Amino acid sequence: MTDALPPPHVVDTAACTAEVHDQGAQVARWAPAGAGPVLYVSSAATFTPGRSIRGGVPVCWPWFGPGRGAAMEPAHGFVRTSPWEHVDRADDGGEVTLTHRITSATATSPHWPHPYSLELRSRLGHALELTLTTTNTGPAPIDLEEALHAYLAVGDVREATVEGLDGRSFFDKVAGTERTHHGPLTFDGETDAVFRTSEPVTVVDPVLRRRLVVTTEGAANVVVWNPWDAKAAEVPDIGAGEWTLFVCVEGANALDNAVTIAPGESHTMTYRLEVEPL
Repeated sequence: MTDALPPPHVVDTAACTAEVHDQGAQVARWAPAGAGPVLYVSSAATFTPGRSIRGGVPVCWPWFGPGRGAAMEPAHGFVRTSPWEHVDRADDGGEVTLTHRITSATATSPHWPHPYSLELRSRLGHALELTLTTTNTGPAPIDLEEALHAYLAVGDVREATVEGLDGRSFFDKVAGTERTHHGPLTFDGETDAVFRTSEPVTVVDPVLRRRLVVTTEGAANVVVWNPWDAKAAEVPDIGAGEWTLFVCVEGANALDNAVTIAPGESHTMTYRLEVEPL
C-alpha cells in the first residue's frame, strides 16, 4: 500500500472542471464554468488509501452513520474507502460521464456479507449528476441504507439557509427526537437532521451570492449536517475553523427509509446539483 492515492480522473472542459478518485468513486471537486468551487474539500483532508476523503461527495453504503441498532464500522459503510473499478469515460458535448463499479468480490464486510454489484455514474458538466445503482446478485433479499454525502461549499454557514423543507418531518440526530420543521432552515448550532422528503431543496448563500439547487430521484430522505465549532474541533481532518465553509445536503435512504432489494433486482438513487446566481 502506497502513502498516497493514485491521481484522480481530471475533467477540464468548456462546461466544468472536476476531479474524481477511484477510491470510493468519489467526486472530490466540481465547478461549472464561470463558478467557484461548489464542493468543499477540507484543507486537512487525507488522500491516503483506506482513509475517507473529507469533502466532495462520499458514497455512504450499505449503512448510514453507525447503522441501525448497531455500532457498525467504519461509519457510513465500507465502499467509500475501497478502490472501485473505473469502467468507462464518455465525453458528450463538453459533459463527461465517468462510470465506476464495485462488487462483493472485491469489497465486503462481516456486518454485511451479501452478494452485490454497485455502480456510480458521475455526469460532470454545467450540472453535477450522480447516479448510484445497487444490484442484488444473491439469492435472498438485501436491506440497506445509502447516501450521497455531498459537502456543499458556502461562504458562511451561519448566513446560509435551506429552502424546501417547510412542513417536513425529520429525525433530529442531535436531540434524538422526531420533529417537524417550519420555514427556511437556518443554522445556529450543530445540525444533523434526516428529513423525510424527496422534493428539491435549495441552499441560499448570500455571501457567495448563489443558490445551490439539489434534486433527487429514488431517495426518500434529505440529510442536512454541519458539526458546528465544538464537534468540528474534535475531527482532525476538518481544517481549523472550516466548519463555517460547508453544509452537507445529502440524498439518502436511511433509518426507517432503508430499501429492500429482491434477488436479481436493482435500486437506483440519483443526486443532481445545479448552481444559480442569487
